[in-house]
Amino acid sequence: MVVFPNCKINIGLHITSKREDGYHNIETVMVPVAWSDALEIVKHDQKKPDESLLTGKAESGKVHFYSYGIPIPGNAEDNLCIKVYHMLEEWFELPSVDIHLIKNVPIGAGLGGGSADAAFCLRALKEYFDLSISDSEAKKLLGNIGSDCPFFWDNEPSFAYGKGDDMRRIELQLTNKWVLLVYPNIAISTAEAYSGINPKQPSIDLELLTNLPIECWNQGIVNDFEESVFPKYPSLMEVKKRFYEIGAIYSSLSGSGSAIYGIFSEEPTIPTEWQDYQFWVGRFME
Repeated sequence: MVVFPNCKINIGLHITSKREDGYHNIETVMVPVAWSDALEIVKHDQKKPDESLLTGKAESGKVHFYSYGIPIPGNAEDNLCIKVYHMLEEWFELPSVDIHLIKNVPIGAGLGGGSADAAFCLRALKEYFDLSISDSEAKKLLGNIGSDCPFFWDNEPSFAYGKGDDMRRIELQLTNKWVLLVYPNIAISTAEAYSGINPKQPSIDLELLTNLPIECWNQGIVNDFEESVFPKYPSLMEVKKRFYEIGAIYSSLSGSGSAIYGIFSEEPTIPTEWQDYQFWVGRFME
């Protein structure tokens, strides 16, 4: 069973208040983008890993986890895919499995790559073993793993609020637009990004985004994390400015950073100074 966990961007992101549980209340619009990892689930020992390509591996109970591509920081035993399997074990009798993950989406970029891996792993396990899990049960399980995780279950443009795991579908007409994502080789943890935030009430209701032409978004659709991230990493602000110079209709930091994206009417040309960065360009997902 092979799946391709895609990432997301945030169009506008407001941190509205600090919660008693230590989290923050937010409001944002999340949109899926096709820059993807690759994840394969097989029964244990059905496929041997290529040891020369491994960047990480772990064994936890009946799960054998192998990662390739971008090295994943921290202990491999803490990977969200392993957590998904163990949560399912509380409901079902599962056989031993091997999980192979090729990591392409940058880490610490605000693109939700780890959350997508968790959601797609759950869907793959559900289909591979024909597990009886409702959509609401799946989203509840994923919400216990991470606030972004439930978004990737439906994987459609959504207005997210509360901790970010409550959401409503939003109609955005972006399929005829191009999106370019740039990761300027800077990893920003969620804790670091939140450390400089002062919660405040938003000046605009992001659920009204569908009523605003994209050409007007740069006049009021903002990501609050730019206030704390850009002063610390001025190069990110320069990347955003460069987006507008090469013709972006709208540009913003994604999530808590550090990826910057631009939306274009036509396929953009990548500036030569970005060749050392990781980037992805394509049309929005339908």
